[in-house]
Amino acid sequence: MNNMFDKNITSPYSAKRMTKPVNFYCAAPSAQSVYMAGDFNWWNPTSHPMRRREDGWWFIEVQLTHGHHQYRFLVDGKPVLDPKSTGIARNERNEEVSLVAVS
Repeated sequence: MNNMFDKNITSPYSAKRMTKPVNFYCAAPSAQSVYMAGDFNWWNPTSHPMRRREDGWWFIEVQLTHGHHQYRFLVDGKPVLDPKSTGIARNERNEEVSLVAVS
């Protein structure tokens, strides 16, 4: 029997597949450039350059799926953890990275 209560029906509209805008901020007033690299962009920082604000903070909005994501900032090419992250984890290279939970 196919009805809305049938557990065998799979919907293409799953919360796990949907993205949500997540804002990230990095305090680096003297930096020339800040990028964001993470598991959501295959650790490629050039795909996520952050924008400098007048107050010296850098900003980016990233569309992320439900779950936990690892990331870090690259401030003038040097990796920097996010002090406001959900936590700290280790990536596949055993490097410390920041962690964000998206729900």
